[in-house]
Amino acid sequence: MSIAKTAIVTGANRGIGLEIARQLVKEGIRVVMGSRDPFKGERACAALGAGDLAVSHSLDVSDTKSVKRFVGFVQKEFGAPAILVNNAGTYPEAREAGVADVKTSLWRETFETNLFGAVRMCREVLPLMQRVAYGRIVNVSSGLGQLSQMGAGSPAYRVSKAAVNALTATLAAEVKGQGILVNSMSPGWVRTDMGGADAPRSVEEGAETALWLALLPSTGPTGKFFRDRKPIPW
Repeated sequence: MSIAKTAIVTGANRGIGLEIARQLVKEGIRVVMGSRDPFKGERACAALGAGDLAVSHSLDVSDTKSVKRFVGFVQKEFGAPAILVNNAGTYPEAREAGVADVKTSLWRETFETNLFGAVRMCREVLPLMQRVAYGRIVNVSSGLGQLSQMGAGSPAYRVSKAAVNALTATLAAEVKGQGILVNSMSPGWVRTDMGGADAPRSVEEGAETALWLALLPSTGPTGKFFRDRKPIPW
């Protein structure tokens, strides 16, 4: 099978990220799976049974040097990536926490991964996409980040995901007309380590919209927020 595209998926060693990688591989796309823990990444990659279509490489999106090394590896081995899925995320606070309850250190930890991690990845990958005038950037956000339905609890996570949505809209406008489409998606409440066993949605359901956005045609949407392939309010 000839490889037409290479995709990067961050936080790909488990949960939604692993399922996104699995679905991309099924489409014949080579996936470079970023994982902060190299052992867990290699184990997850091997579990896919995808052969040369899946490669795991160490990546800590909260570390600029790690991001540069990772993207440098991808460029050297496979050329410009066609797809970037910013999936890596963290949720270190209690769900019932209020703004006054969350320490500044936890706010910083949340933003370093959820927002700045995506910024770091875009900063390194975008120039490569611009050289070939093609790219699909998918930012995994959350319904908890919707300003239109903003509520109480999990303030650092909520605000970080609202910021990811703002990043999406800003970057999409910046690269409009360059062959690069940038969108956010909400997987919904999914049964993962983060979502818990009581979540109503499977990882397959949670990942499906990310796959759709990663494979958009040139006429596809950009600068939008989706769940189940349908646009939802910011």
